[in-house]
Amino acid sequence: MSTTPPETDLQDLAARIKAWGHELGFQQVGITGIELEEDEARLLAWLAQGRHGEMAYMKRHGTQRSRPADLFPGTARVISVRMDYWPPDGMTAEPVLADPAMAYLSRYALGRDYHKVLRKRLQKLAERIERDIGPYLYRAFTDSAPVLEKALARNAGLGWIGKHTNLINERAGSWFFLGELFTSLPLPVDTPGEDHCGTCRACLDACPTGAIVAPYSLDARLCISYLTIELDGAIPEHLRALIGNRIYGCDDCQLVCPWNRFAQASGETDFRVRNGLDAASLVELFGWDGEEFRRRLQGSAIYRIGHERWLRNLAVGLGNAPTTPEVVAALDARLDDPSALVREHVAWALAQHRPRR
Repeated sequence: MSTTPPETDLQDLAARIKAWGHELGFQQVGITGIELEEDEARLLAWLAQGRHGEMAYMKRHGTQRSRPADLFPGTARVISVRMDYWPPDGMTAEPVLADPAMAYLSRYALGRDYHKVLRKRLQKLAERIERDIGPYLYRAFTDSAPVLEKALARNAGLGWIGKHTNLINERAGSWFFLGELFTSLPLPVDTPGEDHCGTCRACLDACPTGAIVAPYSLDARLCISYLTIELDGAIPEHLRALIGNRIYGCDDCQLVCPWNRFAQASGETDFRVRNGLDAASLVELFGWDGEEFRRRLQGSAIYRIGHERWLRNLAVGLGNAPTTPEVVAALDARLDDPSALVREHVAWALAQHRPRR
């Protein structure tokens, strides 16, 4: 049975929740209602345009994504949190991107799987609230259910959705994860974030594939993060050269964002670099067999793409790398790979080197 504190106590409870969130390692905690009508209209229009690509799950859940009470009945408020993730101990991004023999992985994925880290902290926050007020309805989410997390975070005052469609905070940039605690508690809500992008278009100009087709509008089918993480099959040939050495995700739109000059490195040990992935060579990673991939990346967000797509992505990177005996030998070694998907990308990569041999 859930209990609701008197209205006079809800303000104090909201303040305590935010303090507990900070104690648990969240950089910011905000509270919002569940009204997302305008965001729902934008989502449905985006889906109708087919810009979600092969992410069928985006369409499968329908309006449940924009109606929190449909996803978790009884929801009256959403407690939204953010946690910085930029690894403090890794090589900076620019030198890696500038060296076509190196493998670039999105900086959020260099450490432990964020889903596990944030969900565990959110659960602790929920339990801390329960110890204070008694039983109540709640459910924690971290990129693990159909939730419009950026819209909820904006409404909770954690920032605004930038022209690259990522959430930006004027004091912390955009290098952070989001999580949500859906709750039945009628807590006081925070003031939504205001847009501060102004006339800036740095992210639009920096996108390697032109995936930001207009301010605040992303075509996932062109996005390198989609192509290297979400797409199951072959990467379209006309986009392969544009991917460069980005083998898992892409950070270009965030790297050029002027608000990220305010970003802070994470203090979380879970987000520290593992397996030298901040500065690994394409040839080295392409040499991992299935067992080494599993051993090294289990517990990482990267693990879910599987070894086959890992090799597919690396083959594209090697096709874009300088022609060297090491690169060609690495590709030759996988010409007979059991996967037809890998073989096709290896053949394409080798073809990029033939004129230069």
